[in-house]
Amino acid sequence: MNQEQIQAGKEIQKRTGKTFYLATRFLPERVRDATHILYAFFRIADDVVDDADADGVPPDEQAARLEELREQALGEADGSEPVLDAFDELRARYDISDAEVHEFVDAMKTDIHTSRYERYEDLETYMRGSASAVGVMMTAIMEPDDPETALPHAIALGEAFQLTNFLRDVREDVRERDRIYIPQETLRAHGVTDEQIERLEMSESFASVMAEELRRTERLYREGVAGIRYLPEDCQLPVLLAAVLYAEHHRVIRAQDYDVLTREPSLSTARKLRCLVQTRWHWHWNRDPEAVFERVSAVPAHGPDVERTGSEHGEHLPMR
Repeated sequence: MNQEQIQAGKEIQKRTGKTFYLATRFLPERVRDATHILYAFFRIADDVVDDADADGVPPDEQAARLEELREQALGEADGSEPVLDAFDELRARYDISDAEVHEFVDAMKTDIHTSRYERYEDLETYMRGSASAVGVMMTAIMEPDDPETALPHAIALGEAFQLTNFLRDVREDVRERDRIYIPQETLRAHGVTDEQIERLEMSESFASVMAEELRRTERLYREGVAGIRYLPEDCQLPVLLAAVLYAEHHRVIRAQDYDVLTREPSLSTARKLRCLVQTRWHWHWNRDPEAVFERVSAVPAHGPDVERTGSEHGEHLPMR
């Protein structure tokens, strides 16, 4: 990977993934540069579908473009994206299998024709490519001593990040892409229809859907964070910080009574910096990722039902 390729990847990540970019800055250089390249590959592929939906690009053209990216990422074709050349080199260096690339690109193609998921298991299948493959590749470039032990936790954390994004972006996804990533079975169980979400109609029943899905996501955070200890020491704090930052959206969602339909939850710069300062301060005194996450994150320690008051675990901490 040359500096031009790394800088191109960095600019893509800085522009489109501000939360993850903040955590990436704390990675050691050997991992940070590779992360910029990985993220750029993920974003370029994701944007083929997301931007195309907004611009009205026909599905067959979207699929063809993704196939071009697949070939470039696997080194089977030349292209105009410098980061894809770098990704191919990175893939070889860290022994990332072709299968992971196929899983990811296939998931992106799923977004072309699938806009609803009947069961959570169906959504999991999608996330095996869109989130789990990301966790597998990130683990590969960190080079833990025991990757087989670290991998299941990395996969869980990747899925937790993506589920948080789905819950944060309900309004944007349905308005701009006609997608709903909340399982249909969950909506029906609480008496919520697709049409209600399409109308951006907030209700107590939708709030109960969000509460259930947040709890599901937070179980994955606990599982994922439990594996941070298996990563190299110089990677543990940045991954922990990413988990704290992503999960902080849950605090915002609960503080606005689960209403993600009439307003989009977002993290202010000040809130991100508070998360950063708190996490680093507690990490200085306690190098146990689970203990620090429990102390500073928006995720309740043992998964109790959380009242919609915005005062869940951690709200009382200094600088919070």
